[in-house]
Amino acid sequence: MIPGPIEFEPAVMRAMGAPTTSHVAGDFIETFGRSLEMMREVWLAPSGQPIILAGSGTLAMDAAGANLVEPGDKALVISTGYFGDRFAQLLERYGAKVTLLKAETGDVVDPGLIDRTLARDSYKLMTFTHVDTSTAVRVDPKPIGMLGKKHGVLTILDGVCSVAGEEIRQDEWGIDVVLTASQKAVGVPPGLALLMLSPKAIGAFRFRKTPVGSYYSDFTHWLPVMEAYENRKPSYFGTPAVNLIAALEVSLAGILREGMEHRFERHRNIGRMFRDGLKSLGLEMIPVREEVSANTLSAPYFPAGTDGPAFLSKVNEYGIILAGGLLPEIKSRYFRIGHMGSVNRADTAATLDAIRLAL
Repeated sequence: MIPGPIEFEPAVMRAMGAPTTSHVAGDFIETFGRSLEMMREVWLAPSGQPIILAGSGTLAMDAAGANLVEPGDKALVISTGYFGDRFAQLLERYGAKVTLLKAETGDVVDPGLIDRTLARDSYKLMTFTHVDTSTAVRVDPKPIGMLGKKHGVLTILDGVCSVAGEEIRQDEWGIDVVLTASQKAVGVPPGLALLMLSPKAIGAFRFRKTPVGSYYSDFTHWLPVMEAYENRKPSYFGTPAVNLIAALEVSLAGILREGMEHRFERHRNIGRMFRDGLKSLGLEMIPVREEVSANTLSAPYFPAGTDGPAFLSKVNEYGIILAGGLLPEIKSRYFRIGHMGSVNRADTAATLDAIRLAL
C-alpha cells in the first residue's frame, strides 16, 4: 500500500512473464500500436501524440523539459511539494530561467496569483503537479490549463501520481503535456515513462532553434518510432521494453473496460473513505482541506510521541507495507499510503485495521 509500485493485476503480471519476443515481431508491433491508441482514451486526449519510453517518471519529466526548453526560456513552476521543486531544478539544468511559485505545505497556489504572475512576464511554459506524491496535495488542473491558454503558455502536467486515477481531460482542459510513469495508477511494474503531447507542444518542439540537450530523450528520434508502430510498421531508435509494453496493453485494456468515468468515481470514493477512516483514528492529514486532498494516496502525520519507524515496522507485521515521509522539512513527521489502481475496499479496510492495531 505504498504510492508506487502498487499491487498489479494477475493478468498484467502474466503478460510481464511471457517469453520475450523481438521488438520488430508482428505480434509486438500490434501490441505497441494498440497501447499507443489506448493511451489517448485513458488520457482523454484524442488529438494527442502518445510517447512510450523505457524509463521512470523522472525520465518523462526530463523528456518534457529537454524537448520544450531552450536556454534563456522563461518557465513558471507551480510547486506543491518535492516533485514540483524537482521540476524547477530539472528545467534550470536545460537553461530555463525559472520562477517558482511554492505553496505552503499542504496547500495549493492561488490561481489568481498564477494569473498575475503570468501577466507580468513572457513565459514559454508552466509546469504543475497534479498530485504531489510527497504531500498528497491535489491541484485542480482545469483552471491552470485555462490560464495557460489565456496567456499563450505551454502547460506541462506532472501526472505521475494521478493519470488513470484522478480525473484528467487533457484535450478539454487545454493541457499541452501530461506525463506519468507505469508503476502507479496505470498499473504496470516500474520501467515505462509515458507522455501525451498536444499539437501545440509538437509545434513548439519542431520550431525550436537549438538542438535538444538530451540525446536519448530527443523527440526527433522517438516521434517517428511512435508514428511507425501506430501504423503497424517496425521502427528503431532504442530497444523498447518489450514485456513492459505487453503488460501495458493488458492494463490499459482493463482500465478502459472499467470506463474512465467509473474509474475516476471509484478513486474519489476510496480516497474519501480512506481519509475518513484515518481521521476517525485521530490522524491529521498534510492537505489542509478536503478539496485539495488526493484520491490516489493519503499522507497523515504521526500522532504526537509516535516512533515513526517502529510504527511502520509494526504495520508491516500485519502484512501491510506503508511508505515513510518524503518532503525534507517534515520527513520524519508523517507517512504515506497509496490507494490507486486495482485497490479495493477490502484492501483499504485491512490497511486501516493494521494502522489502528499498530497505533
